[in-house]
Formats: sequence, C-alpha cells, structure tokens
Amino acid sequence: MLFWTFLLKRYRTWRSYRATFAKLASLDGRTLADINVARSEIPLVARRAALASS
Repeated sequence: MLFWTFLLKRYRTWRSYRATFAKLASLDGRTLADINVARSEIPLVARRAALASS
C-alpha cells in the first residue's frame, strides 16, 4: 500500500509540473517579463511550484 501512495504522490507532482510548465510556456515574452521569469527559467519555476504543492 505504501508503494501505491508513493506512486500516486509522484504522479500528482508530475501532473502539477506539466500543467505549470504548459501554462508558463504559453505566455508571451512581455507577460513573462512582467512576472520576472525568463524562458530558460520555466522548468525550474514549474518544478518548484510542483514540489511546493505536493
């Protein structure tokens, strides 16, 4: 049972990462500049957001 709980948590974290990444990647350069995020930082920001929500 513990293994399935671990897998479920990892899956939810991955889904959160993908959703955040897709949303940030869809923003234009001006909007990203407004929120102070460079295109190269999108994976890092998405990873941090996914880990914070888990």
